[in-house]
Amino acid sequence: MEKFTRLTATACPINIANLNTDQILPARFLNLPRSAGLGKFLLQDLRFDAEGRERGDFPLNRPAWRAAEIIVGGRNFACGSSREAAVYALFDYPIRCVIAPSFADIFAGNAVRNGLLTATVSQDDATMLTATLEAMPILPVTVDLDQQTIGCGDRNFAFSIDPVRRTRLLNGWDDIALTESYRDRIAAFKTADRAKRPWAMPGGAG
Repeated sequence: MEKFTRLTATACPINIANLNTDQILPARFLNLPRSAGLGKFLLQDLRFDAEGRERGDFPLNRPAWRAAEIIVGGRNFACGSSREAAVYALFDYPIRCVIAPSFADIFAGNAVRNGLLTATVSQDDATMLTATLEAMPILPVTVDLDQQTIGCGDRNFAFSIDPVRRTRLLNGWDDIALTESYRDRIAAFKTADRAKRPWAMPGGAG
């Protein structure tokens, strides 16, 4: 998994509360392998009309935000079903960070396993970020996971993230690597447990 430490990139505001995973990646694309490039189907029914034509008023279709790597979303981002493919579509677009007042917890868990940062800010800060970006679309945004800050112009915002998820992203750890980081503590527990309960170990004293 890729590490995430600090990112400076274009940020696209998509101020839609309760944006769900079926909107992020519609169910009809779930049978496609990730190698097909799910990023091109990201927010398909919001970005395109029924004939496949771009909706010019949708933020990601605006020239300034086409290459965005950060999304500033609304509250309860990625609610709905638990489909991990919604994270694939975002990451493959390629979105590396979503900033929002709140996230569906299953989505946030899936995100960290794929190197996508979910940065939780207050509703007021999300509103201010959105307003700033709508006024100055080309203004870069810097997200610093180590400091847990977001820089936009002359403003800085703090964000929160689960400490374990933060550690995983900073180190690029998958589930196995996270477990291995506790190797010494696991070994110490096993040694103490053998001394305490020798009868519980294969070949131990009866």
